[in-house]
Amino acid sequence: MKRIFLSLGVLVLGLALVPGSSGLAADKLIEGNLRIVIGSKSTGGDTYQNSSIVAQALEKKLGVNVKVDAVGATAAFRTIEHTGARGNTLMIFHDQSYLGYLYGVTGYEDIFTKYIVGPTVAINPGNAYLVPKKSPYKTLDDVFEACGKGTRVRVAIQPGGVSEIGYSAMKNAIKMKYPGKEGNLVAVNTGSQADKNQLLFQGQADVINGSVQANEQYTRLPADDQKAMRFIWLTARRQTIEQANPEGLGKTSREELLKFVEPNVVVPMDEKHNFTFDKEFFFLYNKDMSPEIVAYLDKALAEIFAEGKIQEVQKKAFFIPNFLPSDKAQAHLKEKMEAYKKVISAIR
Repeated sequence: MKRIFLSLGVLVLGLALVPGSSGLAADKLIEGNLRIVIGSKSTGGDTYQNSSIVAQALEKKLGVNVKVDAVGATAAFRTIEHTGARGNTLMIFHDQSYLGYLYGVTGYEDIFTKYIVGPTVAINPGNAYLVPKKSPYKTLDDVFEACGKGTRVRVAIQPGGVSEIGYSAMKNAIKMKYPGKEGNLVAVNTGSQADKNQLLFQGQADVINGSVQANEQYTRLPADDQKAMRFIWLTARRQTIEQANPEGLGKTSREELLKFVEPNVVVPMDEKHNFTFDKEFFFLYNKDMSPEIVAYLDKALAEIFAEGKIQEVQKKAFFIPNFLPSDKAQAHLKEKMEAYKKVISAIR
């Protein structure tokens, strides 16, 4: 009998140590399969990569199967609106969610009235603006000064969101410093990062929106290479870049990247504030999803981030860990939306 009780005790202890076999998984507010739709159609981009990291952590924590589907923004919004009330279908996207609405992009609505905004999970610190290495514009101030003197400067962007908000801030800064000259900064509207790069290679754009992840390789080319580029601005806050691993990305260290943020690069937003932009990833839920499930997912993610392992994975992939529970995330993202709304309105 002692042996039987001892064996049962070992079995119970073993089960207690299996990830996902107790605690949140035992609550079973979400059972079966969990589907995370994302606002991108690419399985090679930052949205999919970030979402996959979070999905793997949730799978272990909740003891359910989690799948990430790259369906694109319009389909993702529609999916959580019609099938997400039970909590088995969630969405992960980034600031494009509300920027698309501010820019009037078809298919985007006010996320704070149409959906439940859930927790933030990470920042991609790599949103950037670049010029050819042979460009006469060595700094962003050179671009502003050129526009102020009447020179037309072409900036390749993908209109209506994350790619455009930095361009809008640049235009607003020129308007503040050189009133009436902001029209000299001209958007060249295009699509993918490859399209923007090609415009720079062909001399059809003077500046492009890019990213550290997509463009760092080109900054290492010799100046006489047609594809050689140079960073002139990273839109992220300095404290965001400071959290990256010291090695940075590729062969560009964190210290090198810090040269392209404040105080080395300053973009005024109004008389008291400068513009910065962190590309943040967060959950979006069906408007009718129960508060219990919202709290359940907040608790799951809080525990995941408290354990500390996900941060290592995120930082290795050049994401900055950034967990905020739903209530704090909502307040934070609303504040961002209102600030950028003022920037966009100022140049219209």
